[in-house]
Amino acid sequence: MYNFSQCSHTRDAYGQALVELGEEMPNLIVLDSDLSGSTKTAKFAKKFPDRFLDIGIAEQNLIDIAAGLSLSGKIPFVSTFAIFGCGRAWEQIRNTLALDNLTVNLVMTHAGLSLGGDGATHQSLEDIAIMRVIPNMRVIVPADSVETREVIRYAAETKGPKYIRISRRRSMDIFQKEEYHFNPAQYPVIEDGSDVTIFSNGCMLRESLKATQELKKQGISAKVINLHTIKPLANEIIISEAKKTGAIVTVEEHNVIGGIGSAVAEVLSQNHPVPMRIIGVNDRFGGSGHVEELYRELDLTPEHIIRAVHEVMKRR
Repeated sequence: MYNFSQCSHTRDAYGQALVELGEEMPNLIVLDSDLSGSTKTAKFAKKFPDRFLDIGIAEQNLIDIAAGLSLSGKIPFVSTFAIFGCGRAWEQIRNTLALDNLTVNLVMTHAGLSLGGDGATHQSLEDIAIMRVIPNMRVIVPADSVETREVIRYAAETKGPKYIRISRRRSMDIFQKEEYHFNPAQYPVIEDGSDVTIFSNGCMLRESLKATQELKKQGISAKVINLHTIKPLANEIIISEAKKTGAIVTVEEHNVIGGIGSAVAEVLSQNHPVPMRIIGVNDRFGGSGHVEELYRELDLTPEHIIRAVHEVMKRR
């Protein structure tokens, strides 16, 4: 059972997973863009200095070098902040990695609003949209440290380009290491329920679960599902949930345009339309402040989720 007070950094789990996989896979190479202390790839650099490359603040070169390493039979993991990696290097990701379906693992950190104090310029609220639109690209958002380590192993063992989104914030510990195995086609049910289905992922799972606790007091049974893999989307699960509860709410730390809400709506509108609300950042930039303050300003709190649940249930 999850505990709201037990949290850990998924960045730390990522760094540790690289070290563990580095022991097993001599072809695994890690590249960073002058941010290895923040992305936690420095752990790998310390253990395997001859297999770590700091490219500097040159994100386009970062991607092209990773592509060359992939073509040479290596397994590259590439990291920097999401806003820089996805933004500055999008053309290289599209034309160099995805077009040729190269095995390069893009693990971008400090996504969403998690760089709160640094303001809108450093807050990546568009990355899921611009990455999931690229053919051949897989898009994954781990929920906690256990899932992060499993996702990194999956990435190392799976062909093709992948985008893995990591937050700067601590994430609530949800899964037990001994019991969890990542499967992109299966979305874990974190909280069971029968009246409405809430799809969420990453740090927003905590806000969604807090909302379910209050909804229980109101006599509403809400199911919370960890939609960790946005592409390829497990369409059958989404359709099945729409048929079971007849009401859907999505919650994400991303622009409401192009994120998980858009992905879910694309499936339901063509297969089984039901009342739905998308909770996310309403097509605006973030701002400077503590993350909790930004959540309140941008309508990402349990209270906003609860209101959305009531609304879709009335329209059911």
